[in-house]
Amino acid sequence: MESSFENTFMPLTSVANGEGLAYRPDVFCYPVQIVNVCFIGDPKQKDKGWVLVDAGMPRSAKKIIKAADERFDFPPTAIILTHGHFDHVGAIIELIEHWNVPVYAHELEMPYLTGLSDYPPADPTVNGGLVTEMSPFFPHDGINLDDRVIALPADGTIPVLPEWEYIHTPGHTRGHISLFRKDDGTLIAGDAFVTVKQESLYKVMMQEQEISGPPKYFTTDWVLAERSVKKLASLQPTLAITGHGEPMFGESLKSNLKLLCKKFHEIAVPEQGRYVPH
Repeated sequence: MESSFENTFMPLTSVANGEGLAYRPDVFCYPVQIVNVCFIGDPKQKDKGWVLVDAGMPRSAKKIIKAADERFDFPPTAIILTHGHFDHVGAIIELIEHWNVPVYAHELEMPYLTGLSDYPPADPTVNGGLVTEMSPFFPHDGINLDDRVIALPADGTIPVLPEWEYIHTPGHTRGHISLFRKDDGTLIAGDAFVTVKQESLYKVMMQEQEISGPPKYFTTDWVLAERSVKKLASLQPTLAITGHGEPMFGESLKSNLKLLCKKFHEIAVPEQGRYVPH
């Protein structure tokens, strides 16, 4: 396994950094600098195990392991990746080596996780803020997890999470997925949409909640991104934990998702940019 950015330090953080919270008895959201990872599993039900969703920023493995040890006294059964951008797989190699667990991702994301392809570079020309202007310095390399990463089944099931399904939500990346549990309407959206204006450094740092589409500087297909948001909204989730920003739930989530679907081009799509359709 190898990564070109595993030891890269990204000097970006938010006021929520390290302040984890359980939004369901078995769903724990843990902010790592500017991105959220999730622990799915009830600490009181050791026989059912737990799963990590996404792997945070580069050089964050020790923090994730410490938070996991505080919540559980046993390792996860697997790691699931919503996609392979650097801020979602930053600590993945160290976590795999520490826990010796398999990783699951969508089949279309596999080239970026097995060293075959790099992601398109970030686009600093999209309208936004300081994070957008910094985005050319963000790694866009793929990562090579070799045979430790496994393609998820095509039928939407998740082998290690029988109560959950994954939803293919492309747009931000080709193989982006979101996780959904129908029984209680819990959605782990990844970067299909986020709840902070990710392009603004101030709003990222202060975690000002605001419905938004996927991070503009890394999104390459806005037609698919809109379809994915509408697909997730049709599920009528009651809780959404997104890759960036604080979780949103209840009527606030319902009304904001409705607004995002109605005004997607106004809210989400940049006025200009390398990947913006004309």
